[in-house]
Parts: sequence; structure tokens; C-alpha cells
Amino acid sequence: MKDISKLALTAGFILAALPGTQQGALAQEKTFITIGTGGPTGVYFVSGNAICRMIHKEAAEGRDSGRKHNIRCSAPSSAGSTYNIAQITEGEFDFGVAQSDWQFHSFNGSSEKVTHNPDLRAVFSVHPEPYQLIAAKDSGINSWMDLEDKRFNMGNPGSGQRATTELLMERYGTPREFFSLVTEMTSSEHSTALCDGKIDAYGYVVGIPNSGVAVATEGCGAYIVNLNSDVESGLIEEFPFYGPVTIPEGAYTSTVEPVSTFGGYATFVSSAKVSDDVVYEVVRAVFENLDDFKALHPAFSILTPEGMITNGLSAPLHPGAVRYYEEKGLK
Repeated sequence: MKDISKLALTAGFILAALPGTQQGALAQEKTFITIGTGGPTGVYFVSGNAICRMIHKEAAEGRDSGRKHNIRCSAPSSAGSTYNIAQITEGEFDFGVAQSDWQFHSFNGSSEKVTHNPDLRAVFSVHPEPYQLIAAKDSGINSWMDLEDKRFNMGNPGSGQRATTELLMERYGTPREFFSLVTEMTSSEHSTALCDGKIDAYGYVVGIPNSGVAVATEGCGAYIVNLNSDVESGLIEEFPFYGPVTIPEGAYTSTVEPVSTFGGYATFVSSAKVSDDVVYEVVRAVFENLDDFKALHPAFSILTPEGMITNGLSAPLHPGAVRYYEEKGLK
């Protein structure tokens, strides 16, 4: 983790020349943290920036009350789960949002599609995120096997939906040749491409509701396909981080009845190398302002403190997070 930025060091040299009381008031070092998120239309991006918002809300510097933690936070758009984990491993990100399955695989080294990081640590889970197969209006796609000879977007390399789509392709026995065209667009591109008639369907792992999905469902009548075959049941049985998910009627205007699929959770992760004190303050900022946090996106509305410290978490909890949970009697 980058505890002291070049900016902070430069400021320290400047402050050294200031009179005593002013220097003491201003020279307290700041810690700058970065959270990896996802595409700008996805819930990952909202999640990371909502966490930053809670951190800055708690900050007392310049105000009469609050926490003097001196933490400053940024949450830029990124390529998603596996990319965020890779950047945490390299020390470029301090935290990241990642699918629960890729948290599991990264910590256990059980997939070549994500960086093996035994130092990966869970912080809390954010929201359930089902795998959604979005099909164009009048495409005739009512199951995975109906994608034969269709134009399908599997997601950009490094994204969670790309990795999960590849797993489904493997288990269904549908290689790239099964489709007439396979594209690798990002989450900010695929809905527009669907409405423009450039693709027939795309896979997306995201919380509900999602503004990007709404572009397709509300904008051009796209719909979500049921994925409840033996393939999905087998994945749920094989991997404890998956579970059945029901997308409720009315989630989008084209969702006229519940849709059955499967999925995991969006989880907030870090590294054992990140300071316990920093992780403690980040967790405290979110949990002490949970109602405000939940109000920032409908996908957060069902969050509970108890669920957030268990759902989808397969890497060990970071000691800084454990400290807060034990203080509050949650663990």
C-alpha cells in the first residue's frame, strides 16, 4: 500500500518551514487509498465510490466532529474483478470489488484465470450479483443452447462476467464456434450494441437493478433469460460461493415474471499487506453509516451487518476488519 504519496512528501518539506503551531496543525500525514471498481455503468463502480463517500463523510479534518483518520480515497473505473485482484496483488490498488468466486479462486490458487494471491483478505460483502443472460427482443433466445449461431458478447478480458461466461461455455460444451460471432465489449458498450442490432445477447454479472441493463431492457425491449438447467445446479453444488438467485418480477419493464438464474456476491477485498488501522477505519466508516450507504443504490437495500461479514467470503477476514466486528459483537 502506498501510505505516503509523493504529494504528501512534498507537502512535508514545505510545512517544515512553517511556524510551530501552524506546522503541527497541517503536517499530519494523509493516507491515500485506491479502490478498484468496474465499468462506469455498473454497481461495482457505485460500490467503490460509495465506500469512498462514507470514508470522507467520517473524516473530521476541518470539522468539529468525526474521525481524524486522515484517509483520502479514490475509486476509479477499472476492468473488473480479476483485474482488481491482480492490481491488489501488485500493490497498485489497496482495495477492490470482486466477485465471490474470484475471491475464492485467487486465495486458493484454483484457477489460472485469476492471479493467485494467498495474501488476499476479505473485508465484507456488498450485494448479491446474479449472472444475467440478456437477449434482444424477438431474438428467440430462451435458454443457453438457443445461443447457437447467435452473435454473443462474452465480456472484456479481466472482467468477472468474461470469466463466468467462459465457465458456462465450458460446462455447456459450447466453444466459440457454437456462436456466429463472439465479441469482447465492456459493460459500458454491450447494451448499446444490443439495441443497435450488433449483437443478439450478452452475459453480465451485476447487481439488480442496473442502469446499464436498463438501457437494453427499457430502451429496446431486451429481456433476461432463465438459466436453471442441470449445468447451473451443478455449479451451485460444486462451488459454495454460488447460489440460486431469483430476479423479481418488475425488476425491469420486460421482467414480467420472476427469472431463475445463479450467482455469487460482490465482495470487498484487500491485502494482508494493507495496514490494520486503515482497514479498520474503512470498515468503520461503512458500518457506522450503513443507512446512508444503503441509500446510494437499490442493490444495497437488503444489506445487513450480519450478512455482510459472511456472504460470499472465502478468503480470511482482514485483521483490521475483524477488530471492528469483534468490537461490535458481530463476530
